[in-house]
Amino acid sequence: FLEVMATALGLSLEEMGLQALQAEGEVKISSMCTVFAESEVTGLIARGTPRPEIARGLHEAICDRASALLKRVGVQRELVFAGGVARNPCLRALLEERLGFPLLVPENPQIVGALGAALDALS
Repeated sequence: FLEVMATALGLSLEEMGLQALQAEGEVKISSMCTVFAESEVTGLIARGTPRPEIARGLHEAICDRASALLKRVGVQRELVFAGGVARNPCLRALLEERLGFPLLVPENPQIVGALGAALDALS
């Protein structure tokens, strides 16, 4: 989802996360479906909406959904945020804000899944 949205904005994933952090405002993104959200982003760009505000709106939408799901399943106060997306400073900050506690992020969060698979294969 984030890669497609970054491409639609003409940004790298890293640039999108940084621009979202620096946005002065945000727009509401109503769809979490990649196809519909991409269409929404294209329309916002055509209307002259600043890219940082669009990026912030996308990050807010993801964090709204993720935090609601986490709260529904009963998230603990110690939560590891792993995978490549954990390197996105905006997503991390927004999730921490919504959850009310800091997330535990490994030094190389993008390899956690592969490491787990390798350890599982050994057993």
